Amino acid sequence: MVHLDDLDQPRFAPDIEEIRGFMTAMAEPLRLESAALHEQARAETGLSDFGPRDYEERLDVLLAAMREIDGLDGPGLLNLHSQLLQMLRNRLLLTDLLAQHPEIHDIELVPPVVIAGLPRTGTTHLHNLLAAGPTFRTLPYWESMEPLPMPGEVGDADRRARADLAVGFMNAAMPHFALMHEMTTDHVHEEIQLLANDFSTMFFETVAEVPAWRDHYLAHDQQPHYRYLRTQLQALQHVRGGRRWLLKSPQHLEQLPALEAVFPGLTVVVTHRDPVPVTISMATMIAYTARMHRSPVPAAKIGHYWADRIDVMLTALVRDRDAVPPDRSIDVRFDEFMADDLATADRVLALAGEQVTPEAAAAMADYLAGHQRGRLGTVDYRAADVGLDEDELRERFAPYAARFL
Repeated sequence: MVHLDDLDQPRFAPDIEEIRGFMTAMAEPLRLESAALHEQARAETGLSDFGPRDYEERLDVLLAAMREIDGLDGPGLLNLHSQLLQMLRNRLLLTDLLAQHPEIHDIELVPPVVIAGLPRTGTTHLHNLLAAGPTFRTLPYWESMEPLPMPGEVGDADRRARADLAVGFMNAAMPHFALMHEMTTDHVHEEIQLLANDFSTMFFETVAEVPAWRDHYLAHDQQPHYRYLRTQLQALQHVRGGRRWLLKSPQHLEQLPALEAVFPGLTVVVTHRDPVPVTISMATMIAYTARMHRSPVPAAKIGHYWADRIDVMLTALVRDRDAVPPDRSIDVRFDEFMADDLATADRVLALAGEQVTPEAAAAMADYLAGHQRGRLGTVDYRAADVGLDEDELRERFAPYAARFL
């Protein structure tokens, strides 16, 4: 059991501090400015068409919000700049691929199976369990960051190598992150990273404190951006195959109507758990990862932000849960899932009209054998560490609990 006692004033190992010094020097000439980012993306890819340009207004809002981050440090600037640059490269590469292969738009997507739930509610475990077998097409972490190869690259090796470096540094800089959410180059990842390529997703809220961006995101219909996600899934199916997508993200909790409109016939699995410890653990995780871009870290402020944000998400879920009809959706409670995870997986597969083949059953059993809960250790989550009060949270989340718990 690990207690994270340096949330506000992060401590890094000496070798990581040395690397952070190099990163600060590398960040010196960088600016979070749209024109410079676009110019660099063009130069690095040799391409110039970013596709529909409506994203630029959203990017401008995001950049302005990022420039307002208190305590943004050199490594953080380099990190944010690198991520935004990659997203622009991804747009260029996708637009180029679509121009070369317009038939991608005609690829039929089997209605996906979508897992919607807050972190710590069993979503990652269920995602990995269902992904273990050959039933679904899923998104490995390296592919989520770089869906398509750079010009001149063949295959996946270069992208995987870059992901290895990123994951290696992340695990070294945040040695306790794996206890909260294990990350490897090949692990099954969320498509929220693909949504980020259209610069409209709550992904950016998990990367940095950007309330102005949140307000913009919540004020706009997300259907156009889920359609951009759909196009990316078609492109990835064209490049690397696959029959039916298995998707997962907390964002989907507040976007069920958009999902239903863009992916008609989809199957939705909504996971549930007492939102009080979930909020405390999620806020702790976000506060811990904030050391990657700012110093000091306002852990209590982050805690209040995510208590508010989770309230918005769960309120939307209560309002919109029936957007997906009961013959294509299921509610899974954490304690029931943990009591018999294979039975839950079988229920999901049956609802989605998928057979539990011997190969799939064996793969899920193998996954469970190597991924016992808590095998890496656990984090001692404390409400006070992120400025929260459990009684206040319980009162706030009462409407959600009354319906789903």
